[in-house]
Amino acid sequence: MVEDGSGHRVACRLHGRRLAVVCGDAVRWACPAADDGPGIVYELKPRKTTLARLAPSGEAEPIIANLSQLVAVVAPIPAPDWFVVDRYLASAAWCGITALIACNKSELVAAPDVAAELAVYAAIGYPIVHTSTRSAPGIASLASRLKGAISVLVGQSGTGKSSLLNALAPEARAVTQEISAASEQGRHTTTTAVLHRLATGGDLIDSPGVRDYAPPLPAVREVASGFIEISQAAGGCRFQDCLHAAEPGCAVRAAVAGHAIHPRRFESFRRLVALARELAERRPARRPPRPSGRVR
Repeated sequence: MVEDGSGHRVACRLHGRRLAVVCGDAVRWACPAADDGPGIVYELKPRKTTLARLAPSGEAEPIIANLSQLVAVVAPIPAPDWFVVDRYLASAAWCGITALIACNKSELVAAPDVAAELAVYAAIGYPIVHTSTRSAPGIASLASRLKGAISVLVGQSGTGKSSLLNALAPEARAVTQEISAASEQGRHTTTTAVLHRLATGGDLIDSPGVRDYAPPLPAVREVASGFIEISQAAGGCRFQDCLHAAEPGCAVRAAVAGHAIHPRRFESFRRLVALARELAERRPARRPPRPSGRVR
């Protein structure tokens, strides 16, 4: 489904088997030849950002294009898995997009450790907004953060992402069903990703494939770039290629010992480094093909 400059949406088909698009892509396309026929997408324009998930094959699979903001949704119930939250926030940094945390279901009494963890993220620099679809404070603070951005909600199951979407875009369910019915894969409505224009400003992409996804990991030496405080402290390490494990003169480990970096955040970093190393070992670099001919 392609949206033109006036906001009109047209069902389209792809020209060629090699052309693949995801929600948020900008494309070159042509209007349908007949009133009841599909338009044709001819070309995919360069993506500014790409949000991907880890496919079963171990490769990165693009799911959203040109995203500018990721909203990690947590709630008092179910209890937040902060290591998962860290991976979401790190993935935003790896993709070059901003991130914030929305603490939903604020009408519930949160355990003291939830407030403590949120304070850690706030100290790092992540914006924290409190929301509720049942009582005050409502969704105004989140809606204001979505203005001027193309955003997506991610988080554990049960945190209320669908409720937030329906509150921000009341027409979301009807639009999704309409687009699903018009697409060639309309019977697979649960996999339909849709970009919603918010009345309060900004765009919000609803994609089932990203609601509780597992983002792919970069190279081992690039994992630290997903952790703001670790990346900043790393400038003081003795060695430029320090992995903050057992190297001498490591400023990151010194910051952890001095409580300038939260130990649990550092543990998240170490887990992702270990996982990135494991994934790299599963997919060794392909060697170039040997030239044909006889060796003399």
